Amino acid sequence: MMALPKIADYPLPQSEDLPQARAPFQLDTDRAALLVHDMQRYFCAAYGADALTREGALLRKVALNIAEIAKQARALGVPVFYTAQKGNQLPADRGLQKDLWGPGMQAIPEHEEIIAPLRPEAGDIQLVKHRYSAFQRSNLQDLMRARGRDQLMVTGIYAHIGCLATSSEAFQRDIEPFFIADAVADFSVEKHQMALDWVAACSGAVISTGAALGAFEGTQS
Repeated sequence: MMALPKIADYPLPQSEDLPQARAPFQLDTDRAALLVHDMQRYFCAAYGADALTREGALLRKVALNIAEIAKQARALGVPVFYTAQKGNQLPADRGLQKDLWGPGMQAIPEHEEIIAPLRPEAGDIQLVKHRYSAFQRSNLQDLMRARGRDQLMVTGIYAHIGCLATSSEAFQRDIEPFFIADAVADFSVEKHQMALDWVAACSGAVISTGAALGAFEGTQS
């Protein structure tokens, strides 16, 4: 059984270094939704107690990028979804995850709360997270379809686990995934890059925060 590691800062990928996606998907404000994946205090604690306040810290940079995307999304009427696990899960409900990650978080604010820079706002939709993929045992797909959305921007943590699994399942549900390369974080630069490469090769587009904001402005770069 593996506990969450202590995660050291590493450089975020730059736009010019992103893998070329096989998919021809183009982000469209009228089709897109945003997912803020698992940005809870329990998971974010792995980056250190000062990870949101220390200038240049990995988590701080990622959180600021997500916050900017979410701000623009709300302004344009793009739905913003959040995933968050519940603490004190029953063993039967936690399932096989307990064999890899232990009992998980407790039902306390220090574990369950979304980190302060990214707290959900009025109109945002928060889903209970059950498995790696945000689509598992949730009505995310139905909520997207009801809003006429068939593209999903994926941000949050951890890139090679839940973010990748969500992107993969989105593709398999005919929802175009957009993996925001500098708005996700991971255990290491190697695992982060692996997630980008896999998504680009097998399920979706890998773009930067700047490209996402550019698409919102009608000037995708």
